[in-house]
Amino acid sequence: MSFNLTDLIGNTPLVKSKALNDNPGVELYFKLEGQNPGGSVKDRAALNMIAAGLERGDYTNNTKLIEATSGNTGIALAMIASLFKLKIELVMPENATKERVQTMRAYGAKVILTPADKGIEGARDYAESRVKEEGYMMVNQFANDDNWKAHYKSTGPEIWRDTKGKVTHFVSSMGTTGTIMGTSTYLKEQNSNIQIVGVQPTDESSIPGIRKWPKEYLPKIFEPKKVDRILEVSEKEAVAMTKRLAKEEGIFAGMSSGGATAAALKLVKELEEGVIVSIICDRGDRYLSSDLFN
Repeated sequence: MSFNLTDLIGNTPLVKSKALNDNPGVELYFKLEGQNPGGSVKDRAALNMIAAGLERGDYTNNTKLIEATSGNTGIALAMIASLFKLKIELVMPENATKERVQTMRAYGAKVILTPADKGIEGARDYAESRVKEEGYMMVNQFANDDNWKAHYKSTGPEIWRDTKGKVTHFVSSMGTTGTIMGTSTYLKEQNSNIQIVGVQPTDESSIPGIRKWPKEYLPKIFEPKKVDRILEVSEKEAVAMTKRLAKEEGIFAGMSSGGATAAALKLVKELEEGVIVSIICDRGDRYLSSDLFN
């Protein structure tokens, strides 16, 4: 049996918690998005944004694409762009892990690093300036409906199918919010009682992949009504839970997955019964040069 690489995006496994969940009335499942070929949940959005844009004629092989990213979307876009023979420039803060930068360059993307103290907002501003002044076209994951529609078409249906319609709570870290918007839209169509739980960092915390955006940078695809509840987690909680995921569940993931898991376990303690699905959005190997696992 042979596949195109893009055929391997999605249909990621659900793994039942055997160690962290100590509530016998609740089932907790982790959706392992690191199993995608580019290593993260962002493969879904990258494929849909690129393929849909090409199909509409929004851009061609001569278009100069650019995108600001904190990491995973950039890697996914670099991979998909290489498959479609597109040129892409990726902009990210200079404190991004070297694994991220090297992976994007391995796929053939050009990588621009912006000042760390300006954060992802600074990277977004830089990309906007290139669009306005130099004729680039932005993929624009923060405002591109093809981002959330990827999860409406795949992530949501997979969760519904694999839990046999029994899912009661969906937990997802919130960055661009594409994952939670698309999955929420689909699951609510199946059962409006399913609770959609977003995860954000506490005010003093910095957790890669989870953001509490200033109002002027809030993703345009975000619709608050699609999230029933937001749980906050601290950087300390996210780091500790990321390590526990690896040591106790055998799941090697990044800090945003630890944050989502910490939030999911808060739900576990509240519920008498339920079926919770939490997104494990990437793999831990792209954090090894950081101090996450020290």
